[in-house]
Amino acid sequence: MGANLFVNNVAVRILQVLPTIASRKHFTSAVSHSKIRAITMAARRGKLIVFEGCDRSGKSTQCAMLTDRLRKDGHKVEQLKFPDRTTSIGIMINNYLANKEDQSDEVIHLLFSANRWEQMQKMSKLLLGGTHLVIDRYAYSGIAYSAAKGMDLHWCRQPDVGLIKPDRVIYMTLTGDKASERADFGGERYEKKEFQAKVEKVFEQLHDPTYWQVVNGDGSINEVHEDVFKIVSEVISTDCGPLNKLWTEGTIQGNIYH
Repeated sequence: MGANLFVNNVAVRILQVLPTIASRKHFTSAVSHSKIRAITMAARRGKLIVFEGCDRSGKSTQCAMLTDRLRKDGHKVEQLKFPDRTTSIGIMINNYLANKEDQSDEVIHLLFSANRWEQMQKMSKLLLGGTHLVIDRYAYSGIAYSAAKGMDLHWCRQPDVGLIKPDRVIYMTLTGDKASERADFGGERYEKKEFQAKVEKVFEQLHDPTYWQVVNGDGSINEVHEDVFKIVSEVISTDCGPLNKLWTEGTIQGNIYH
């Protein structure tokens, strides 16, 4: 539901219960101002840009370069990375990834999802306030890595239903074995060539051409950055409606999920 339609529906319901003409006139005037504010907020909100891809595909480097360039161009922009290893949940995830402790596949999947959910209020506040967000990994990684273990794809998706839907997903790819040839590959639990191939196949199932764009990371860092920046420039220059929910109906307004 768009901002305009949502405000209109609420206004009609309240007008039905207001007892006097004077009260209705006062409320109608107040709602007109509220509606303008709601529509204006939807039009000027920040964009959610998500980088996805297998390990060592160049996501973190391109996230940092994009954030820096947007900031230099005068945009309000923040960069986030999932998992966020600074929270109590994130510390548990970090210990698992570093092979310091074990968790069942179901538990670690839900921890990854909870780690994303605990950032939703912060993210929605920034986006609705006009700040662009550049995100290194999101729900798609959580699903891809769990499903690559053989877990049910539908089950893996359910905990993330209702997260903020990205305005654009930039899916980073590499040709052949280039990822495994990059520095530090193999340092964490999932960095195995055979497993990464399974992850890539799940990403292909999750790919949605309506808001995903593939960027090949084989070129130089600067060449890849220019490809990324061209995509993002088009996204942030486009007018947009309210924040949508991922994989379900509804919008997000003022930190309230409708």
